[in-house]
Amino acid sequence: MDCIFCKIAAGELPCEKVYEDAHTLVFMDIAGDVDGHMLAIPKRHFENIFDCDGETLDRLMRTVKLIAEHCTKACGYDGVNLLNANGASAGQSVPHFHIHIIPRTAGDNINAWPSFGGATSNIDNIYQKLKL
Repeated sequence: MDCIFCKIAAGELPCEKVYEDAHTLVFMDIAGDVDGHMLAIPKRHFENIFDCDGETLDRLMRTVKLIAEHCTKACGYDGVNLLNANGASAGQSVPHFHIHIIPRTAGDNINAWPSFGGATSNIDNIYQKLKL
């Protein structure tokens, strides 16, 4: 498989490992866009959340929580942003399921929240479409 995150998880490509267990890996994002930007991945390849099984999701979210708590309890951060995109239309650029973890401090001037243009449909119509 020609997946960069699979190669990182297999040790074929280097990374700055923040945390690793038998099923998950957290490493520093090399984008250089914000201090502390990390990526949490399942070691097994899943393209996105749609093909990821429940056990893997549980393991990955436990790892994400562990790292988020480490950031706030041991590293002096006030909070974290957790970001995830699923599918090209959502902005997913690497086709391996991953969650961005971005440590935050008050006044850091990071705008990690997307800028939305405003809803164009009636909320009740959308609600009817989306409810289970």
